[in-house]
Amino acid sequence: MNRESTLSFFDDTTLYKPMTTTISSPEVGHSIDAGGIDVNYHDNGSGFPVLLIHGSGPGVSAYANWRLVMPELAKQRRVIAPDMVGFGFTERPAGFQYTMDNWVKQAIDLLDALELPQVDLVGNSFGGALSLALTIRYPKRVRRLVLMGAAGVSFPITPALDAVWGYEPSFENMRRIMDLFAYDRGLVNDDLARLRFEASNRPGFHESYAAMFPAPRQRWVEALASDEKDIATIEQETLIVHGRDDKVIPVENSLRLSQLISRSQLHVFGRCGHWTQIEHAARFAQLVSNFLAEGD
Repeated sequence: MNRESTLSFFDDTTLYKPMTTTISSPEVGHSIDAGGIDVNYHDNGSGFPVLLIHGSGPGVSAYANWRLVMPELAKQRRVIAPDMVGFGFTERPAGFQYTMDNWVKQAIDLLDALELPQVDLVGNSFGGALSLALTIRYPKRVRRLVLMGAAGVSFPITPALDAVWGYEPSFENMRRIMDLFAYDRGLVNDDLARLRFEASNRPGFHESYAAMFPAPRQRWVEALASDEKDIATIEQETLIVHGRDDKVIPVENSLRLSQLISRSQLHVFGRCGHWTQIEHAARFAQLVSNFLAEGD
């Protein structure tokens, strides 16, 4: 049973257009019309393409999520990292409904606009749930799959995830949220928290974020989850990565995914929270590069 038949996300009634002409930021990359939506995306390197899908933290963007990983992966392949609708500098169309159906459609429309019949797919947290759904619905579009700290299965919402989704913009709140993500508190400082707070507080950004995950929030965990019977049909070689000390998404999620996906391998990083791609950036990039290279 598709959970989207009973649960759907709220819609955003505001209209936000990418402000590429007024904002100078490394978060702003290329712009392309994908299914009628102006999508902000990063496109680096050459070779077999890999699509990176970010998580759902406040103030997140593709660049913020993948900035340390993109240059390393781009040494061997073409790396594409879009802002999903509701995040970063992609257009937020009036009336857009934040559902898995629509996010999957955005990703497929982007691949079509870029004329990419097949990609390797890497998804982080929310992006892992989206990557699972995309792979299930469009298996021929995905060659290999990487899931990092992924949602996508049912689990009791953690206090940390409830706090992340319930974020209200302030520097103090962002500082507390940042402490939930990383095992190494040395990675979290006031400068990083201030940058993420400012990103979360740009015009239109928090309105869309607040519309996605209103309380009670267990229902959005379920809405992101794919049916386990569908997950078990995934035939792609799959690398599953998780931080052992993740407070946001429990490591048990990845253990369950490794049981469901027959052609999977599981790598757990010790002394690591929800930010594997940041806390262990070099090791994560090498692990993913080696895994994807096996399919070349």
